[in-house]
Amino acid sequence: MSDLDTLQSKILADIASASDEAALEAVRVAALGKKGSISALLSTLGKMAPDERKTEGAKINLAKDAVMRALAARREVLKSAALDARLASETIDVTLSLRETPAEAGRIHPLSQVWDEVTTIFADMGFAVAEGPDIETDDYNFTRLNFPEGHPAREMHDTFYFNPKDDGSRLLLRTHTSPVQVRTMLSQQPPIRVICPGRTYRSDSDQTHTPMFHQVEGLVIDKSSHLGHLKWILHEFCKAFFEVDNVNMRFRPSFFPFTEPSLEVDIQCRRDKNEIRFGEGEDWLEILGCGMVHPNVLKLCGIDPEVYQGFAWGMGIDRIAMLKYGIADLRQLFEGDVRWLTHYGFKPLEIPTLAGGLSIQ
Repeated sequence: MSDLDTLQSKILADIASASDEAALEAVRVAALGKKGSISALLSTLGKMAPDERKTEGAKINLAKDAVMRALAARREVLKSAALDARLASETIDVTLSLRETPAEAGRIHPLSQVWDEVTTIFADMGFAVAEGPDIETDDYNFTRLNFPEGHPAREMHDTFYFNPKDDGSRLLLRTHTSPVQVRTMLSQQPPIRVICPGRTYRSDSDQTHTPMFHQVEGLVIDKSSHLGHLKWILHEFCKAFFEVDNVNMRFRPSFFPFTEPSLEVDIQCRRDKNEIRFGEGEDWLEILGCGMVHPNVLKLCGIDPEVYQGFAWGMGIDRIAMLKYGIADLRQLFEGDVRWLTHYGFKPLEIPTLAGGLSIQ
């Protein structure tokens, strides 16, 4: 057997014994690479006589072709074996339930859901959404809302103040979203019809209060607006939000610096086995405050109270979310427990609509 035959036999044996594609590639490089054994034989042809070159060149090329065919065949065998091994290791149990996709596994927080529900209901009534900064001035948060000097709400134990500026003034974290009403009245002429949802801050923390919470307030300013309009709006809102055909409401006299007269609103409910159901029963539950905008507020915001009048209301988004969806502890809304969110959260693609229902889960 010639040296070429011996080399060919060795290379073919190495190919047959290659256990994976990496080992097979190493054999190919050793034989056919730039410095491979067969490549080295081809490089010697230039030094041979023409007759010898013709004879030896044919033999070397035949050996090269045999090696290439063996490489291709072995590669197919190894690919097939690798696929069989992968299929064996990745066997799917068709009796198992399908895993949720990331889009389906994610959840919308109940507060975000209720925020959208409230916006949807009032948008259907023709209200626009107004927004403002969380950091406010004393003037917008208190003075223009008819809070007199020395009012308890201005005290340090109720309000988060920033350090004083050089002129002695102090910014603060807004204690309600009413400054958005002020900004709206200062920036546009009546008629005005807006809701003002947002975060608010008060120096208060216990089992039923958190230093940060969410409010939504509403404001209507027009020449002929009156309490009858306000009662109708709130009645329609409660029916749509709690998804009941009817709900009785009770308006009680109260006091707020920025409204006159001021009213507290109770809604009909039935308490049964740690559940609250609305639109039935003989119990009452306070849900929000409202009233006619105080003439002093209109004056301070550049609106003539002899020509225009208006009404406003405010409620806690956290509170109505807890009432509607049976959340027992306010603190759970802010703990970030994924298990809790999986239970109370909403699927991302289920956008609340009046036609399709607000709380479909």
